[in-house]
Amino acid sequence: MKDSVIDNPAQHRFELPVGDAIAVAAYRMQGEMTILVHTEVPQELSGQGIGSKLATGVFESIRDSRRKVVTECPFMAAWVSRHPEYSDLVVG
Repeated sequence: MKDSVIDNPAQHRFELPVGDAIAVAAYRMQGEMTILVHTEVPQELSGQGIGSKLATGVFESIRDSRRKVVTECPFMAAWVSRHPEYSDLVVG
């Protein structure tokens, strides 16, 4: 399994390839802020922690880019609330 999250700006999403499937976190940009709008993990990958791996990679990528994040996506909002080490990235 490939554990690295890829930013695909052409598609406005972060991607986590797992075998033949891809978990995605869709976003839109507003200035220097990344607004996370939707997370999708294929059904066949459900319950394997793929969403958490994706979220970790997304927040690490945002930290590396020195941007801030708005979590409109309920999954990402809930995930970051359980991971205070990323709270400095969140606005709003």
